[in-house]
Amino acid sequence: MAKKIPRSVAARVAMGVVAGPLFASSFSAIGARTTGYDWRRHAVSSLANGRLGWMQRANFIVTGALYVGAASGLATCPRRIVGSRAIPALVGAAGLGLVGSGVFVTDPVGGFPPAATEDHARDTAPSAMPQLTRTGMVHNVCALPIFLGIPVAGLIGAASFARSREYFWAGYSAASSVGMIGGFVLFGAAFRHAAHAAGVFQRLSIAAGFGWLSALSLRALISLRRGC
Repeated sequence: MAKKIPRSVAARVAMGVVAGPLFASSFSAIGARTTGYDWRRHAVSSLANGRLGWMQRANFIVTGALYVGAASGLATCPRRIVGSRAIPALVGAAGLGLVGSGVFVTDPVGGFPPAATEDHARDTAPSAMPQLTRTGMVHNVCALPIFLGIPVAGLIGAASFARSREYFWAGYSAASSVGMIGGFVLFGAAFRHAAHAAGVFQRLSIAAGFGWLSALSLRALISLRRGC
C-alpha cells in the first residue's frame, strides 16, 4: 500500500515545477510591453527599472518565494529521488537570491532604461562602464546563489545519480549545470562588449538551470504521488 503523503508537501514540491516557467513567461511578457527594451541585448534584471519595473520586481520575489517553498518540500523527499540533502539547501538559497534581486534593483546598464536626452545617452552608452550603487552591488551579490548555486546543485545531483546508476539523470544534471554556467559566462563576456546577443545568452542560462529545477521537482512530485 502506497504511503500517504501530506498534501502540503506535494504542494510545496509543485512550486518548484511551476516557478521556472512562471518566471520566464512573466519576464518575457513584461519585456514585450516595455518600450526601449530589447530581450536579445538587455539583461532580465534591467526590467526592474522603468515604468513597469514593479512587475519584474514582483516576478523576482514571487519566484523566489516559490523556490523557498519548493526547497522545504524537496528536503522531505527521499535522498535517492532528490540526489543529495545539499540540493534543497541550494534551491532555497537560490530562492532567497531571487527575492533579494527583487528587493535590491539593478543599476541602469547596457543602455536600458533609455537616456532621457541625446547628450545623456552619449554619456551612458552601452560600452561605458556603469557606476555601481550600493543597491546595484547587493543585487549582483544576490545573483551568486542563483547562477552559481543552481549549477553546483546540478553537479552534486549528477554525482549522486551516477552513484545510483541513474545515468540519464546524471547526464542531464551535469549538462544543465554546464549549460547554465556556460550561458552565464557568455552573457558576461557579451555584456562587457555591448554585444547584441547578451540577453540571449542569459536566457539560455536561465532556461538550462531553471528547467532542471522544474524537472527535478516534477520527478520528486511523481515519486510522492506514487508513495515511493
